[in-house]
Amino acid sequence: MKKIFFLLLFLPLTLVAQKKDSAPLDLEDYLLVKRGDTLTIALDEIAILPKHDFNSPTDARYYYWFKRKVFKAYPYAKTASQRLDSLNSRLKRIKTKRGKIKYTKKAQKYLEGEFTDQLKKMTRTEGRILIKLIFRQTGKTAFNNIKTLRSGWKAFWYNTTANFFKLSLKSEYHPESINEDYLIEDVLQRAFIEERLVDQKSKLTIDFPKIAAAKKGKINVEVYKLMFAKNKKKASKKNNKR
Repeated sequence: MKKIFFLLLFLPLTLVAQKKDSAPLDLEDYLLVKRGDTLTIALDEIAILPKHDFNSPTDARYYYWFKRKVFKAYPYAKTASQRLDSLNSRLKRIKTKRGKIKYTKKAQKYLEGEFTDQLKKMTRTEGRILIKLIFRQTGKTAFNNIKTLRSGWKAFWYNTTANFFKLSLKSEYHPESINEDYLIEDVLQRAFIEERLVDQKSKLTIDFPKIAAAKKGKINVEVYKLMFAKNKKKASKKNNKR
């Protein structure tokens, strides 16, 4: 469509350039679309987002550090959503309860085998982002997804284990009210526009242009600056003890 659009714009100019100097002709001779004709051009919708407003270059560096975390976690959430959609579609076609249980166990083992090694390499921040993105892509918390696949008891113990790492499988995703969720959505939406990530439709209804307009491009990364300051302080204490 873009090629056709540019062709319509520049073809008349090309024709003019190839003509020898002569007496001016009527304007109608140069137009592909005559007066009274209707030209309809379908253009893809794009969101216009405000320019980032950083307090300092340091804040910008923290934002780009966080951006890398989102880029790492998003593909896993996207794949998990695809697998769960496939699982649910298949379960609808299985008639017996026994068959459903058997297939669910098989799918659960497959998912664990596919993700376990990669997830072990994730940092705490990446894990937290992934949990939030699972809610974004599936419409359910990681806790409820596990509960559906396994059991409420398994989900409870998984969440208890996650709590030791200061994570919660019950975390939801609210970019309109939670700063970290807003940062995640900001990274995603800009990556979709730049075609650096492939957009998979969220199960949630998110009006990000409206949210971003309210924020006016302001980026708040104070929590991550404090986190690194605490980690640096702990590391310093350990070194002093040695």
